[in-house]
Amino acid sequence: MKKFTSCLLCLMAFSAVAQQAQQDTITQLDEIILLEDVVPKRATGITASSTLGPSTFEKFNPIDIASAINQVSGVYILSGALNTNRITIRGVGARTLFGTDKLRLYFNGIPVTNGTGSSTIEAFDFENLGSMEVIKGPKGTAFGSNLGGAILLDTKSTFENETRLTNSFTLGSYGMVKDNLSFQHTDENLELSFSYNHFKTDGYRQNNNFERDGFLLASEINLGAKSSLGILVNYIDYTAQIPSSINQSDFDEDPTRAAGNWLAAQGFEANKYSLMGLSYSHEFTENFSNTTSIYYTYLDHYEPRPFNILDEFTNGFGLRSQFQGGNLFTGEYSFGLELYKDEYHWGTFQNLFGDNNGNGSLQGDRLSRNREFRDQLNLFGTFTLPLSNAFYAQAGLNLNSTHYDFRDLFNTGVDNTSAERDFDAILLPSLGLKYQLKKGWLYANVSRGFSNPSLEETLTPDGVINPNIAQETGTNYELGGKLTFLKPRLNFNFALYRMNINNLLVAQRVGDDQFIGRNAGETRHQGLELDAKYVLPLCEGLQLSPYLSYTFSDHNFVDFMDGDNNYSGNPLTGVPKHRLSSGLDLQHSNGLQLNLTHQFVDEIPLRDNNSLNSESFNVLHAKFAYQTSLSSSISLGLNAGINNLFDTNYAQSVLINASSFGGAPPRYFYPGNGRNVYGGVRLGYLF
Repeated sequence: MKKFTSCLLCLMAFSAVAQQAQQDTITQLDEIILLEDVVPKRATGITASSTLGPSTFEKFNPIDIASAINQVSGVYILSGALNTNRITIRGVGARTLFGTDKLRLYFNGIPVTNGTGSSTIEAFDFENLGSMEVIKGPKGTAFGSNLGGAILLDTKSTFENETRLTNSFTLGSYGMVKDNLSFQHTDENLELSFSYNHFKTDGYRQNNNFERDGFLLASEINLGAKSSLGILVNYIDYTAQIPSSINQSDFDEDPTRAAGNWLAAQGFEANKYSLMGLSYSHEFTENFSNTTSIYYTYLDHYEPRPFNILDEFTNGFGLRSQFQGGNLFTGEYSFGLELYKDEYHWGTFQNLFGDNNGNGSLQGDRLSRNREFRDQLNLFGTFTLPLSNAFYAQAGLNLNSTHYDFRDLFNTGVDNTSAERDFDAILLPSLGLKYQLKKGWLYANVSRGFSNPSLEETLTPDGVINPNIAQETGTNYELGGKLTFLKPRLNFNFALYRMNINNLLVAQRVGDDQFIGRNAGETRHQGLELDAKYVLPLCEGLQLSPYLSYTFSDHNFVDFMDGDNNYSGNPLTGVPKHRLSSGLDLQHSNGLQLNLTHQFVDEIPLRDNNSLNSESFNVLHAKFAYQTSLSSSISLGLNAGINNLFDTNYAQSVLINASSFGGAPPRYFYPGNGRNVYGGVRLGYLF
């Protein structure tokens, strides 16, 4: 009876055509399940991290990197638009008004965070990613010890000894067209991957067009038995209109609206981003090796806003060198340095869109011209010692030194605001313990972290550097582990943490485009993170995998005075207390796959005085995919999906402490897309 029921489920789930489909060796169900676990991790020693791999990325629309990142407990990306993303980890970065800071971002081992600590996830095409590793909190000593942690992106791995050409083409709602053409070749001496991508969409809202072209080259050349040379080139060129945030009334009545002033100015941003890097790896002995990378970054950014036009470009140069050695008996160690220097040129101009006969932005007279030099040096080292066959200890130390040099090239005499700012070198220790169990492991960690203010945050309202503003610092205490049960069909991860952050940096808006920073007090970040996945075989070749990631965030202001206002004890602005990502994966070994994904986000405090919250929401996505082989050389993949299945009106991002200018109501909300569909075809040719 059980066997009959099992087979009946199989027939109901998938048609007889699928049962007879040819199998493609790279889409076998068993291999799909393993892909997430076999992704190599860059975090050394016993540092705990969370990893996303191909099986997670394939569940979503190829432009929806936000949904993939939000699968990780403790990590939340607020996405105002494709070009407006803010990543927060355990509440760190939630008070940042625009963009991502207070964490380090790496791409194929190369740091891509700029000299003020800002990172841009949208500089990379989602379809080119093979893995994403997240270190939550400052425990990743070798990756900067930032309070938020680090995100390590890596490109797709190549298959051994093969040459493959693949094209993925996707169409979707709002005029979406995306194409990614990739070529991969691997032999004994060379790994080569090249991809070109083109993407455009009209967007869900007014003034929301987006168009992007880019290419990626990643190569590794074997120079001998013990040496290799890596080459990385990533280029992205995009133009994105900006609808900006809207007020409560517009959000409720018609979330497709753009902010009136941004619509009138036809505001947009145009970006050209380049990353070029060379990495040399050498194995001196069986137990001692080094990888050294040099890299160059360039960003050209032009952004007409209603209040002015920003024209800027940044040249960045860096070096990262890491040595690793040791063995299981005497301990493992790593040490190295990371040096980054960039030169940032920026200026503003009048925007005369009101005098341009309804044709949008028009550049007028110059308002400012500035140059900034930003230097950061990280020295790091870790040592992992086995105390027994199952018990390990790791000690780490990071030293950071930061220098800013600001040049006012527009004003002269007493009005000139040029200044320099050196932060005292800061030592950031970390200590971790790990106990290996028969079916999993447990860990404990205590680590110190920091965040620098941006140079803009160090300025007073008069544009003069404030020498009294300090770095944020905090100490993180964490307990966690990974356990497997039921042979091992059930995987369970958990983490408990508490971190107090001192010298909280607060950006106060004093004008349309003017923010000043100050140290306002102390916050307490504490919470619980749970991740669970269960693999349930239904019958031969078919299995169901339910999973969930739950985040409980109890973050509060411990000591926070804003002028005469005392906000001590209030919830931390910009952080939902509860968040849940869950889903069901139904997979067949013949290549059929169904993914249902769900996200719940609790209400978010929008003002420091706790007077206003956003509404909680649930969003459900569904995707169906099928992969097969048409011949020994040709593979075919088909997919179709629906995002926001129940057409929920929800805020995919919010702006905290929004100000009201000119009598207009404050604009808190960036609406998420309404119900939308997409479908794609992937063709692969194996030479």
